[in-house]
Amino acid sequence: MFASQSVFFQPNRRAEAVTPDISVLLDNLPIRFDVPPQIIDGRALVPFRLIAQALNISVDWDPNNRIIFASDGTTMVMLQINNKIAQVNDMPFTLDSPPIIINGRTLIPLRFFSEAFGCQVDWIAKTRTITIISPPRAMNVIGFYALGAGEASSWLDLFGAPYPDITEGNTDIVRELALGWYTINEQGNLLVRNTRNAWQRPFGWEIVLARAKEFGLKTEMVVHETNRDGLLTALLDNEQAKLKAVNSIVQESALYGGVNLNLEGLGLYATGETQIRIRESFTRFISMLSQPLRDVGKTLTLTIHPPNSSYRGYDYQALGKLADRIIIMAHDYGPTPEPLNRVVQAVEMALAVVPSEKLVLGISAPSETAESIIEKIGVAKRYRLQGISLWRLGLLSENMWGAVRKTISKRAQ
Repeated sequence: MFASQSVFFQPNRRAEAVTPDISVLLDNLPIRFDVPPQIIDGRALVPFRLIAQALNISVDWDPNNRIIFASDGTTMVMLQINNKIAQVNDMPFTLDSPPIIINGRTLIPLRFFSEAFGCQVDWIAKTRTITIISPPRAMNVIGFYALGAGEASSWLDLFGAPYPDITEGNTDIVRELALGWYTINEQGNLLVRNTRNAWQRPFGWEIVLARAKEFGLKTEMVVHETNRDGLLTALLDNEQAKLKAVNSIVQESALYGGVNLNLEGLGLYATGETQIRIRESFTRFISMLSQPLRDVGKTLTLTIHPPNSSYRGYDYQALGKLADRIIIMAHDYGPTPEPLNRVVQAVEMALAVVPSEKLVLGISAPSETAESIIEKIGVAKRYRLQGISLWRLGLLSENMWGAVRKTISKRAQ
């Protein structure tokens, strides 16, 4: 147990403030400290609440004994101010520099604390950066699956062998399949073949479903269309067409675990009454669809533009109450990799009106690199989202899969 306050070991220490150009990155995301970290005896100490919050670690403070308790549900760490002896799951560890209080803030040794919870910590002298990679975490991974026959690549990327052969492939990471096999027209007809749209249901689609079931992958049918030539606007303004679409989708959903509705392009730069009308028409369609799906035990996922997009026809607050989850398409901003500040902004705006457990961060592989995928997954971790989606299977390089595996733990088979 820790010593009492009266017998703390308090060595003479030389401290210097970390210069402004030193940064701390967690999963490639910067951590903004309200008090500058300190270098003491060659070790970096940082404000403990902010680093714990960034790592999603719960903390408690005993003011009488000046003890810090931190836990992630598996590991328990205890540190005491000015005490070089820390404990990890009741095992003592000697610190090079103990926790201290400076200007009313409690600072703890960064490397010890991070590594105690399974993180990798490195110092990059050239850029004066401390990098922390959090341990792999269980997280939902939805793979968008397009086509699947021999001439397509989704099968090979998922199952690790040419169609129709199978290996484990990446099924140990992917947990769900969003099967991009359906489109819709303005009359509310559900289509599996459409000359206007590349999304088609492939020959041999039944084999894809059978193999997904064999590997324990949940499946959702994706209904995709854009508002080109006002197609979606016409559909949403027609009550009979919407009802026809709802009935067709609910009937077809019997083959799947749920429905993923991906209707894009609504409300481009819309404002005022126009924006309200577009949002209400889309929300009305979702309200017509959500309950019938729920009645037959199917989930409803919405894959929609982010709140900071130019497409403003999506009322996240209303939709978050109707759908089981929302995939935030936080991509196609222009620059590549996708700008991190825009992705974070999109997530924070969505979180303001939708619970984190109902949000999934959409990642577009063509817009990313292996390194940038880590930071995007880091956003999902930092904000405790349900998981990520990958657009799409067949477009991820081996290095990208390696990055995903580095930060997301395998699922139980």
